Amino acid sequence: MRTTRLQSISTILATALMAAAPASAQSRGEWRTDFSNHTVPLEEIVSGGPPKDGIPAIDNPKFVSIREADRWLDDREPVAVVSLGGEAKAYPLQILIWHEIVNDLVGGIPVAVTYCPLCNTALAFDRRFDDRVLDFGTTGRLRHSDLVMYDRQTETWWQQAVGKGIVGDYAGRKLEFVSAPVVNWKTFKDTHPHGKVLSRDTGHRRPYGDNPYQGYDDPHGSPFSWAFRRRADNRLPAMERVVALSLGWETVAYPFSSLQKKRVVNDEVGDKPIVVLWAPGTASALDDREIARGRDVGASGVFSRQVGSRTLNFEPAGEGLFRDRETKSTWNILGRAISGELAGTELKPVPHGNHFWFAWAVFQPETRVARE
Repeated sequence: MRTTRLQSISTILATALMAAAPASAQSRGEWRTDFSNHTVPLEEIVSGGPPKDGIPAIDNPKFVSIREADRWLDDREPVAVVSLGGEAKAYPLQILIWHEIVNDLVGGIPVAVTYCPLCNTALAFDRRFDDRVLDFGTTGRLRHSDLVMYDRQTETWWQQAVGKGIVGDYAGRKLEFVSAPVVNWKTFKDTHPHGKVLSRDTGHRRPYGDNPYQGYDDPHGSPFSWAFRRRADNRLPAMERVVALSLGWETVAYPFSSLQKKRVVNDEVGDKPIVVLWAPGTASALDDREIARGRDVGASGVFSRQVGSRTLNFEPAGEGLFRDRETKSTWNILGRAISGELAGTELKPVPHGNHFWFAWAVFQPETRVARE
């Protein structure tokens, strides 16, 4: 049945793709983009089916309380979390999967919260750029299966997975990442009881809670061949989830299959001491037809291990919890100490994603794979 479902999805999307010419050959009359300025071959950018803004970004997001969102969010459901300036917001993937971009303010800081289902890349960016605030929309195009966004101010095209401008005025420039870990709903509401939650009242009619990519993230499967035309890096299975990050001069990927066994990795990336945490209990948004029923794929957190003048070392401490060896304080997956000497302390987050391996490796081929 899984093969049949995947064939159905692939057929629908491929039909839409064939109905539109490659981006490099399409009429450019709808764009103000400077196509002569590009850092990637234009033929690598293909239509994903929908036209410009055919997948509508949410530009004026509304938010509801924890209590109200609890009526329609299951404890296991995945939410992207952005916490800035004393404000914490949750963006359920059941909404992001239909819109892919939310232009918002968190703690007074303009951010874009994005999600590409084909790559499982939930990433957030600071929208402040060159003394202006950018607003983002969907181009309807993909490159190596990944969402190509555009900003409405210059209509530069941006590669979502790496936050880089690839066509237009800002080609070659890079957006600043904002930490946006994906955890389950229960973790968010327990950690941020006064937090805000993106509302289903988006101004669009969508079957929120349903997954239009049922069965796509089969661990033994592969990305759609019409959208990903490269040979996948064979160091890991193509659809393996990885905790993927870059710090300084180094990029690293931590396979979920390894993290499930170890739960904690104390490491140094770009000479910076970090910890990678993994906890069970978060549903896949891309497995079952109903997201709340998706199989458990777990959640990750990445943080600096430096607290004041000390560098902490972490270890598992029971279901979904962690302990530092130096003070014996207990921490959760969002990097907050919930008991012990450091209770109330929050670790400094390191922006990261839970990409499918093929999607990270194609953009970051020099990545170190941390298996042990």
